[in-house]
Amino acid sequence: MTRQGRIGLALGAALLAATAVWLGYQHWTGGRDGLPEGGPIELPSTQGEFSLRQLDEDQLAVVFFGYTWCPDVCPMSLAVVRQARGALPEAQRERVVPLMVSVDPERDTLARLEEYLAYFGEAFIGATGSQAQLEDIAERYGVVWRKVETPDSALDYTVDHTASLYLVDAAGEIRRRVLHSPTPGPLQAALEAELGGRQGG
Repeated sequence: MTRQGRIGLALGAALLAATAVWLGYQHWTGGRDGLPEGGPIELPSTQGEFSLRQLDEDQLAVVFFGYTWCPDVCPMSLAVVRQARGALPEAQRERVVPLMVSVDPERDTLARLEEYLAYFGEAFIGATGSQAQLEDIAERYGVVWRKVETPDSALDYTVDHTASLYLVDAAGEIRRRVLHSPTPGPLQAALEAELGGRQGG
């Protein structure tokens, strides 16, 4: 094997190792029942100032962290939320509030979020904030993201980010975390389990 080939293999191994570390960190859990701390989410949104405290006692937010320029994971995850929510009986569907928190505040204005989320349904709320606000929420929710420069692309950069879905109540308690799936089954099962035991008053 040539010296160049050995260097290429070493770089490839290093990249695989770094990816493994990243994915392991992405799926890290801690705190109560292995879930992140959670807590308040209060951000400017496409429907005015948003706060989890605005939820009714019997409602749950399905919180997703992403960005509108995401080429694959974000639209897939939002479609999964739409499908899982749509499969619920109407009374339960009204108790599910889909919330996308953008981790790309440089590009994702509220107007951009509103336009983007309109493709998934009028129930979807988009929110974002300052870097400090997002970092605080991300730390409490076990979310990580990083900007990846793409000089050869018209997008300038992409954002690698945690792709889990969080079922959160009005008190900011994470009831369940659903790992990324291309199908709505896992989220639908989690919603049915939570909503079945939380009757509205």
